Amino acid sequence: MKYTRIYADASGESHLEDVTPRMAKSDHSSMMSELIAAKGVIFRETNGAQYFVDWHNAPRRQFVVNLSGEVEITVSDGEKRRFGPGTILLAEDLTGKGHISRGVGNSERLVIFVPLAD
Repeated sequence: MKYTRIYADASGESHLEDVTPRMAKSDHSSMMSELIAAKGVIFRETNGAQYFVDWHNAPRRQFVVNLSGEVEITVSDGEKRRFGPGTILLAEDLTGKGHISRGVGNSERLVIFVPLAD
């Protein structure tokens, strides 16, 4: 399992980084990561064709769990990636140049935001 982290470096440039959380054996023939404290859950629906947010920072540290639809994220270092169903982002670029979010296609995008505890 992995997620992609959006973060800003010391000079304010935003980057994407793939992260594989450390997993340990758990009950019921499964592997689990350590607990990451969160504040709650936010549900969001957007129209892929109409969704566009120009350069912006994440409003808070949060996981973005994509359930359906697709989004393209562009960071200030020039990298561009698409994220679809089943992908997880950790938005941590609270400062710096931020990122662009653009819906891909015409399908509805369903997302769960999980704001992290301070």
